[in-house]
Amino acid sequence: MTGMVQAPSELPAARIAPSDRRRAAPSWAVLLAACAGQFLVVLDVSVVNTALPSMRADLGLSALGLQWVVNAYSIAFAGFMLLGGRAGDLYGRKRMFLVGLGLFSAASLAGGMAQEGWQLLAARAAQGLGAAVLAPSTLALVTSCVPEGPARTRAIGVWSAVGAAGGATGGLVGGVLTDALSWRWTLLINVPVGAVVVVLGALWLSETRAGGGRRLDLPGAVLVTAGLGTLAYGIVQTEASGWTAPGTLLPLLAGVALLAVFVAVESRTERPLMPLKLFRARSVSAANVAMLMLGSASFAMWYFMTLFAQNVLDYSPTRAGLALIPSSLGFLAGSHLAPRLMALVGGRMAAVTGALAAAVGYAWQSTMTADGGYVTTIMLPGLLMMSGVSLAVTPLATLATSGAAHGEAGLVSGLINTSRTMGGALGLAVLSTVAASRTAGGTSAEALTEGYATAFRTGVGVLLAAAVLMLLWLPRRNPES
Repeated sequence: MTGMVQAPSELPAARIAPSDRRRAAPSWAVLLAACAGQFLVVLDVSVVNTALPSMRADLGLSALGLQWVVNAYSIAFAGFMLLGGRAGDLYGRKRMFLVGLGLFSAASLAGGMAQEGWQLLAARAAQGLGAAVLAPSTLALVTSCVPEGPARTRAIGVWSAVGAAGGATGGLVGGVLTDALSWRWTLLINVPVGAVVVVLGALWLSETRAGGGRRLDLPGAVLVTAGLGTLAYGIVQTEASGWTAPGTLLPLLAGVALLAVFVAVESRTERPLMPLKLFRARSVSAANVAMLMLGSASFAMWYFMTLFAQNVLDYSPTRAGLALIPSSLGFLAGSHLAPRLMALVGGRMAAVTGALAAAVGYAWQSTMTADGGYVTTIMLPGLLMMSGVSLAVTPLATLATSGAAHGEAGLVSGLINTSRTMGGALGLAVLSTVAASRTAGGTSAEALTEGYATAFRTGVGVLLAAAVLMLLWLPRRNPES
């Protein structure tokens, strides 16, 4: 996975706690601590991908369990991200930064020491919860210590680039650690790094908050996370049981019911986690649905390409990580190009163009063969897929935040990040089921390749549908920068 969507700079002004005014750290120190935390949480979305085959061999994980090594983190991360942001507003950004990083590091230690598959999955879910508390505070700390203007814009640019770097280097870092030491070190490496950042954060950061009487909507966070997690579980159950089996239908229906209860609770809560009135804005609702669809295709790309490189082409974990570096660079290049394209054709057409380019890349990737060469089987399709996705992500984020009231910009940014991450979790569940149904239990290189190719062909359909949706639903006006 790539870095989180950049949040706008127009966040509510923060208040520095009186006890911390006299020892406020320089801006560079706050930026360094915040970026270190952001790098860790984004890195852990992708760092385990190249370690998945080793995890499966060591812990005896099933194909379903392997998916949940990724999904347990991303669902908990996305489901509790808005709650983490509200907690920072109410209890203090520094405090939540340290609490989130402490939980993230402790869960990383538990995952690295896991002896059973369920222990690893529980640790990954706890990591996601820690990341959800930590991530919103990283940006809030940056904006609170840097005054509005060019300096803040540059600081947020650094924060965003560090997040993208975490996603880009995850596969390589995971591969090197798995080859040189063990898959366990893809998790254990977070412990010493996290400990250092906790110490630096405790010494350098000043407490800020902008609560204004807010309270935590814990029921909303629990309901949305449980609903999406249960729905994802039901989808992946189709791989073994089919769509009509009780083991599939019950979690699917339960997931839908939990999400319906979430909507009902949010409509009646005085200070909801996700105010439903936000979706009355056409740009907010359309951009979030489109981002959900883009995420459903792009997260699965990393998963399937890592498995293809190792299980079919027989790459080592390190070589598999290196093989995907051009795709990561393509995402960075697309992010750099997106603002220029928006200035030329507008946000809506820039997003549509990105989705169509990604669809071409997915179609190319779906022609993969078990004896294909690296350049035409991995590198070039990967470059096109990820550059196209990144071309669409930036205008979608801009359109979504432009449709919100001034005081809701930060919340809408959290929503767009949540949509993308949840889309990735649900998309991985669906596409993994599609691949497994095509493979039909076969384990040969040819059978696995056909399953992966079918998943990419399905991704083409998702991206084309997203392009049509954006063309018809997104507002035509170009949002102000």
